[in-house]
Amino acid sequence: MYVCLCQGVTDGQIRDAIYEGCCSYKDVRQTLGVASQCGKCACLAKQVVRETLTELQATQAALPYPVEFTAA
Repeated sequence: MYVCLCQGVTDGQIRDAIYEGCCSYKDVRQTLGVASQCGKCACLAKQVVRETLTELQATQAALPYPVEFTAA
């Protein structure tokens, strides 16, 4: 789904930017140019960023770690 019509940015591109290292809405905006024209997409873009970051945090929290961890 297109989130930013002015820049032609989709929700998938926003998610990909986060998976590739963007850690905030500000990072996504700088990387993709979301909300840099008319700004009407800002709320939806922020929502996609928030949901994606929440999903990533939940996934990382569910990763199995060994019971005994020895630092190298």
